[in-house]
Amino acid sequence: MAHFAKIENTKVVNVIVVANDYASNETEGQAFIASIGLDGVWVQTSYNNNAVEGASRNKYAGIGDTYNSVADVFVAPQPFPSWTLDSNHDWQPPTPKPDGNYYWNETELVWVAI
Repeated sequence: MAHFAKIENTKVVNVIVVANDYASNETEGQAFIASIGLDGVWVQTSYNNNAVEGASRNKYAGIGDTYNSVADVFVAPQPFPSWTLDSNHDWQPPTPKPDGNYYWNETELVWVAI
């Protein structure tokens, strides 16, 4: 099965599944989606993080994610205001998470043991 994410203003607003018979590649899948009357921009995403059109696209697209068309990747929503996006398009905390069970305290900008 092929999965496609609908993109509106860089945001993922829907994700659908298309049978491989209709989507052996991204272009074919996009044509099928248009043929059944679904409008908009649809970008293929991989549930198994397989390469799509030569790129892994970083992660499986989820509703609320952002699609960066320049880097051709999906990016999860920023978990906390203090976290920054790294060169792999993954969010990183100001300090690395220690081993064990911790949660992030955004007010104090520290990891707190559970």
